[in-house]
Amino acid sequence: MSVRPCSGPARVLTIAGSDSGGGADIQADHKTMHQIGVYGMSVITAVTAQNTMGVAGVATMSAAMVAQQVSAVFDDLGVDAVKTGMLANAEIVGVVASLLAQRPACPLVVDPVMVAKGGDPLLDLEAVDRLRNQLFSLARVVTPNLPEASAITGYPVYSLDDAERAARDIAALGPAYVVVKGGHRAQTDGTAPRDAIDVVYSAVSDTIFYLAAPFTPSRNTHGTGCTFSSAIAALLALGWDEEEAIGGAKAFVSEAIAGSRTWNLGHGHGPTDHFAPPPRRYRPQPRAINRYHQGRWSVHDGRG
Repeated sequence: MSVRPCSGPARVLTIAGSDSGGGADIQADHKTMHQIGVYGMSVITAVTAQNTMGVAGVATMSAAMVAQQVSAVFDDLGVDAVKTGMLANAEIVGVVASLLAQRPACPLVVDPVMVAKGGDPLLDLEAVDRLRNQLFSLARVVTPNLPEASAITGYPVYSLDDAERAARDIAALGPAYVVVKGGHRAQTDGTAPRDAIDVVYSAVSDTIFYLAAPFTPSRNTHGTGCTFSSAIAALLALGWDEEEAIGGAKAFVSEAIAGSRTWNLGHGHGPTDHFAPPPRRYRPQPRAINRYHQGRWSVHDGRG
């Protein structure tokens, strides 16, 4: 079936799990997409019984049902960008990769969700292997955090040097851009860092970028990875290029974390503020610290 040209908003599809607590997964994706101004659609891979304290249960969709959902959306509504999150198991990863390989013109953002905020594992080793070998090669952008980068590469990833090495190694698997997020990094003395610094590698230009924002001490960080990756997909769908979209997503998630720092929802890792303002277009400068703070970007030499 052919899809008629879209005369409405840009369309973004999230392929991910459902978070009953509303802070992560497709719920965070749709809140982010709505705030940025695109039309969100979803393929549910699993339903979780989840809250701020952790994951109490998971019911996984069949791979056939996942495939039906993907085809239903593409065949009727059409898609301008795709984001994947929790894919649940190796069979679903394989089916999603096979279906998206048939639509190479649609930009794909892969958030390689492997572990929940509370530490619960969300993917087994076979599924991680399929992510690396089947899905990454289709991706425009891959967004691992430090533990995920370690799981993907097989070596510890913690420092900025580690993150640069990991970003290049992950890019060798096929994605055009890799963002190794720095939110899990602490100072060497165990205290909070001044800035949360993400390392961005462009395989297109063989260039490293650094995106920084003030580290906000907060227990309300549930769903930050989902928010970041869905913001990138939304901005790509709006016509921003990869570097602009990654920078815009950094700004959006930074505002979302800052906005929820005084919230008291739940007893564990609370959600971020998806009422955050949509980002303004900005082009990060290569080989420099691009620092976002209170609505403004500034550029600093080096990584210090």
